[in-house]
Amino acid sequence: MTHSSTPPNDSQPGAAEPVNAANTETATPELEVQTLASCQAEVVQLQAKYSDLSDQYLRAKADTENARRRAEDEVSKARKFALESFADSLLPVVDSLEAGLAIKDATLEQLREGSQATLRQLVSALERNKVIAINPPAGDKFDPHQHQAISVVPSEQEANTVVTVLQKGYLIAERVLRPALVTVAAAK
Repeated sequence: MTHSSTPPNDSQPGAAEPVNAANTETATPELEVQTLASCQAEVVQLQAKYSDLSDQYLRAKADTENARRRAEDEVSKARKFALESFADSLLPVVDSLEAGLAIKDATLEQLREGSQATLRQLVSALERNKVIAINPPAGDKFDPHQHQAISVVPSEQEANTVVTVLQKGYLIAERVLRPALVTVAAAK
């Protein structure tokens, strides 16, 4: 078998058409029009998507700002009304003190009873508002989170235990408001 190296005949079926300037000029404008139309459609879609995303962003930003303002208002109201509730629970104590002072010829016993009743009211008002006394009994283990040691004294008790309470401490909602002032037993 020999191969011939003759160029393809233009008249043969399946042969490639010769490229001439007229063929390229007619195909190019149609292709350009289709490409331009496709690009314009894509630009319109992207502009619509941008507009939608921009709108969503602005709404989300406004929602966030509104939520922040509402949270600040709620915190402010919570503080205001918490203080209002605390003050309201102290008003009966004030009333009792004023009533006791209004009695001009009270006996010592009456003053003592009135003071004790007023103290009970005050302690009750504090407890309702989660203010609890720290008053460790003698012999309790010294707790540096709730107690403040004023001095270390020789004692028959075990070392690092409370000997006496010089001043009660107070917790507010399980947080130390003021530590109890105590004396602590020295090591033997």
